Amino acid sequence: MIAPLTPLDYLVRAAHVWRDSIAVVDGGRRFTYLQFAERVARQSAALASLGVLPGDRVAVVAPNSPMTLEAHFAPLQIGAVLVMLNTRLAAGELGWILKHCGAKVLLADSTCRHLADGAGVEHVIDDYETFLENAPAAAPSRPVTDENACITINYTSGTTGFPKGVMFTHRGAWVNAMGEIAEHGLSRDTVYLWTLPMFHCNGWCFTWAVTAAGGRHICMRQPDPAEAVRLIEAEGVTHLCGAPVVVGNLARYCQANGVKFARGLRIVTAGAPPPPAVIRAAEETRARITHVYGLTETYGPHTICAWKPEWDTLSAADRASLKARQGVPYLVAGMDLRVTDLQMNDVPADGRTMGEVLMRGNNVMLGYYDNPEATAEAFEGGWFHSGDLAVVHPDGYIEVRDRKKDIVISGGENISSIEVEKVLADHPSVAEVAIVAAPDEEWGEVPKAYVALKPEAHATAEELIAWCRGRLAHFKCPKVVEFGPLPRTATGKIRKNELRARSRVTSI
Repeated sequence: MIAPLTPLDYLVRAAHVWRDSIAVVDGGRRFTYLQFAERVARQSAALASLGVLPGDRVAVVAPNSPMTLEAHFAPLQIGAVLVMLNTRLAAGELGWILKHCGAKVLLADSTCRHLADGAGVEHVIDDYETFLENAPAAAPSRPVTDENACITINYTSGTTGFPKGVMFTHRGAWVNAMGEIAEHGLSRDTVYLWTLPMFHCNGWCFTWAVTAAGGRHICMRQPDPAEAVRLIEAEGVTHLCGAPVVVGNLARYCQANGVKFARGLRIVTAGAPPPPAVIRAAEETRARITHVYGLTETYGPHTICAWKPEWDTLSAADRASLKARQGVPYLVAGMDLRVTDLQMNDVPADGRTMGEVLMRGNNVMLGYYDNPEATAEAFEGGWFHSGDLAVVHPDGYIEVRDRKKDIVISGGENISSIEVEKVLADHPSVAEVAIVAAPDEEWGEVPKAYVALKPEAHATAEELIAWCRGRLAHFKCPKVVEFGPLPRTATGKIRKNELRARSRVTSI
């Protein structure tokens, strides 16, 4: 008989093989793998005592902590479905999600308890350690029988409407965790720093992957560069993940304080196409940078910019440009990755022709929870449609050039906002930049730049426009530059929808 694949087996094995090894570090607290497994079992029993049944939803709103990590196993043990909530959302947004998923229990960190007010959840637990202490001796045994059953629901940021609940399965989580182990060399010696929120695609499946490898989880409640550096050096951190803004902030802190990492730190970045300038800055810390790409709908990473030894001899600028590409499918994804035109024909591998990125396979979601219409639209033609526009280079590596909705069409010419952003990000005074379309009486629309400068740095709009004109065709260059902090989604991505709305207020 073939046993169903489930990430629950990862914890069972780790608690058996590595029972006396440290599994979780949270400030002054340290739990071995045996203690970790025992705490998970107590959470399962406590949830069952509240009447949680198979298929019920258990929501969590908390920063990275032992409770959050333990919730990636405990509800699954009794057949329930985990719903990780973004701590950066407003109470109204969280209330909508809790009602949509029908959560029966909410595990809330004390700092997030107020976000659940008025959500109508039957059981709200805000004293987790007492909840564990009062748990019954054991939870009912409910072995996994269907590896394609839903185990988690992750809600998208909802920048274009109501959030959609992305459903993951036992099989998908198992496979994707194995993908992280294979691509990033996770092992018993791994010390993983949680700079990435566990609510973001279940931590890109590293919640399960690090456990499967028998590595050590270092919990970090908020992504603070100074604290990250302290933990990296004190705990011997080997791996961390983060969006380009997190990696950029860490690199700038290191640069300002003369920090170089002596050990072989590996940084995995994704969430938005990282400018080569961010990659160069991160490499100056002596960390090894790996760029991956995916969506919530693909359990996080689906592709990796797999590094080739012959690239080692290139200049730092050329290496960073190559590393900014999204690359090739993960090993566990096979070759289920395409870039196609509107008729779903593959675009030529010429590095110029743009098409939409499509995926399918074990590391693509089950569908959207209680939203069959959106699910059918997303899987039109049997492939998941990402909404990202990319080119395919002659070596088969893909490079995302834009989101469909972010492309700027000026005088009939398509302008990649990412291409312009990469040029502006190379300016020594620019920390972050976003390009959006702004209405123009003559050209229909033109690029507009929203720029955040580095601390103590100075630049004028004219200087930045001239910088672009020296490196790009003039029609691609922004006509207007606006300075100030950039609005972000709850997962740290720049809210281009908000910037587009702002740019439409008046014509240029």
